[in-house]
Amino acid sequence: MTAQTIAVLGLGRMGTAVATRLADQDWDVVGWTRSGRPADGVATADDPNDAVAKAGIVLLALFDGPACRQVLDQVRDSLRADTVVLNISTIAPDEAAGLAQDLGASYVHAPVLGSAPAAAAGSLHILTAADQGALDRARPVLEALGTVRPVDDAATAAALKLVANNSLAGAVLAVRDALRQADALGLPRAEALDVLELGQLGGLVARKRPFLTGEPTEAAPATFTIGALAKDMALLAAASDVPVRSAADLAESPAGPEADIAVAATAPAVDDAVLEPLRAYIRGHATGDPAHFRDAFLPSAHIEGLRDGVFVSWPLDQYCTLFNGRPAPDEPARSRRIDTVDVHDTIATATMTLWHGADTFTDIFLLVRADGGWRIANKAYHRHS
Repeated sequence: MTAQTIAVLGLGRMGTAVATRLADQDWDVVGWTRSGRPADGVATADDPNDAVAKAGIVLLALFDGPACRQVLDQVRDSLRADTVVLNISTIAPDEAAGLAQDLGASYVHAPVLGSAPAAAAGSLHILTAADQGALDRARPVLEALGTVRPVDDAATAAALKLVANNSLAGAVLAVRDALRQADALGLPRAEALDVLELGQLGGLVARKRPFLTGEPTEAAPATFTIGALAKDMALLAAASDVPVRSAADLAESPAGPEADIAVAATAPAVDDAVLEPLRAYIRGHATGDPAHFRDAFLPSAHIEGLRDGVFVSWPLDQYCTLFNGRPAPDEPARSRRIDTVDVHDTIATATMTLWHGADTFTDIFLLVRADGGWRIANKAYHRHS
């Protein structure tokens, strides 16, 4: 295929890496970015219409679906009849389907698996949906960036990209949980990371080690940000209508949205203050002393669930009458475990498992922070016989 001009619209981390890679492969590349920020080694235009007017392929590397729509609307009159629009942006399935319908046979939806270093090395995996004619024209460009994996349609390509990023978010949060446990056990961070590199999370830990050890990041710039991954998880949750836990976990990360995704794995464990009412609740069961429940719960709290097949909603005072101030006879064989705690500023949710003789209970708590401390506002439980 003879060289033709490629307009790369969007020169963020990925767009710049893509534009640089294509320029290094002797393509005629002109870039444009809404911020006006130049990219080293890539010719740029001040007006996207100037870039698009001379381009046989217009490559979109933009943050989200609304950005794609806005930029395409801006340059629509400058698109030539034979121009192929190649979109590597991560957007929602319905947004991808809408663009494919609007642009017809000239549209190639091609979200990529891999970050800026993979683009620079030409080792991306590219999920590609297009009519054959457009794909034939775009293929040399795509193959300069990585391996092409055809899929049925634009919506499917977009959905598969979101699912793939969900696995990445899960891996980041798995590293976070592992490091929190290592910290709680007093293990040196470097030693914990050495061992994590030997396991299933090894590739991620090895690539992101500077961020995980808190080393200066100038030598290891962010390649995929918390804000971008949180955006993708929100798109996935909306598209699937199924909760995506990582969407909330990433969005609530104390690190800023421009931080590398690995920084989310270094977030400290929840403060002991939110655990104290849950520990007081455990002490109440362990000792049979209702005073611990009064320390754990707000006076207005209710304890709710099914008891002998009948729904009960006990006020705290009534719940406390179930305890006589002495441990259960089989207390040495009983155990309790706090499973999850999710804090959202002034409120939190928690789950706990209790093994009490022949019965196992799942307790779910709503906690609030008031007057400088945390208390349980309500509890619901399920009894597994």
